[in-house]
Amino acid sequence: MIGGVVLLISMLVAFLSDAPATAAVGLWAVLAFAVIVDLILSRSGQKQLTVDYPSEVFVGETVDVKLTVAHAPAQLVGQINWPEGLSGPDTLNFKTDGASAHATVPCRAVRRGAWVCEDLWLKWMSRWGLFEYVPKLALGAALRVVPNIRLVESGQITSSVNSALFGVKENRAIGEGSEFHQLQDFVQGMDVKSIDWKRSARRRSLVAKELRAERNHHVIIALDNGYLMREEIAGMPRIDHAITAALATAWAAAIGGDLVGFYSYDVRPRIFAGPAAGRKAFARLRSRTADLAYVNRETNHTLAMTELNARTPKRSLIIIFTDFVDTTSAELLIENIGILARRHLVIFVTLRDPELEQMVAEAPDDMDGVATLVAANQSIDERRIVMERLTRLGVTVIDTEPGKVTAQLISHYLEIKAKELI
Repeated sequence: MIGGVVLLISMLVAFLSDAPATAAVGLWAVLAFAVIVDLILSRSGQKQLTVDYPSEVFVGETVDVKLTVAHAPAQLVGQINWPEGLSGPDTLNFKTDGASAHATVPCRAVRRGAWVCEDLWLKWMSRWGLFEYVPKLALGAALRVVPNIRLVESGQITSSVNSALFGVKENRAIGEGSEFHQLQDFVQGMDVKSIDWKRSARRRSLVAKELRAERNHHVIIALDNGYLMREEIAGMPRIDHAITAALATAWAAAIGGDLVGFYSYDVRPRIFAGPAAGRKAFARLRSRTADLAYVNRETNHTLAMTELNARTPKRSLIIIFTDFVDTTSAELLIENIGILARRHLVIFVTLRDPELEQMVAEAPDDMDGVATLVAANQSIDERRIVMERLTRLGVTVIDTEPGKVTAQLISHYLEIKAKELI
């Protein structure tokens, strides 16, 4: 700024006045002196960067990355080159505290994987504003984004399942079960059908059989990892919302005493892990889902469902996370899920786009808005047709927003356990 003013004055002196040329030279000499003084006054020590951040973060969550720059000048700002899997503010404002500057940067995890923030660009003005410093410091912050198991860690799912299966509702679950649990004395009010007449004859007093819901059922989590599941919805790809709900349901099934398996597919079957019990199965599922790549391949539902049907000879609860575009693209999907539903109990899970629902709710202001409204309504109607066809095939359909899918899925699982539908 000052250099521009000096240049303008020198030009005016040289061309518009009778002053000698030495006057312009003098102005530039003054500018050179100001530059030297500004450089001397703006000298500071070598910038040292300290970074504090968690090494692991759940996808969809935000963590704080704390930056400290030693020997920092006043009015320091910065910028981070964010990788694809992380997002954050474009400009970082540092607060100077003595000789150091501090900034707390909110960093949101939007993709699974290992991501590295390599560089931090700093910017500040010299003491007199003649220079702008823009150095680059090596940041090297490596964050591993993993599937979200916040609900599992909080204990909310564990307490819900234990309450439903082993807590206050235990008597109802026992009464509707088919697996022998124990004998007890028959008292008035019990179901007469529960009396064990042979043992009652031996003891010469009425005893009743106490039953409970069966365990060790097979629960298969099937994840479609095709290109449609890469579409972002509510700030994350559909596949990550699906993984979060799948892991929560797998934990609920493990707590409920069932065996949990995992199956992923896209253009062809990719991973199949047979049903296993307990925390080991959950840990295996978490590891498998963390390594799922984001692919651009189209899903082959015929090959995938045929393979899954062949690998699960025992009647199982199969939870399928997938998506479709319209009724035409869903034809093969409906046909193959119908074949699967003849032997197994199938839950079909798809995520509803809140933005699409908002388009329908808002009145259009112009012709472009009318066209958008018609297209959104058509898309919603076609999805409803597909859901109705699946329901007629005996498939349980969950079509809801990402934030509600986990609660609905676990609720359906507990209902299936109570009614012994598997």
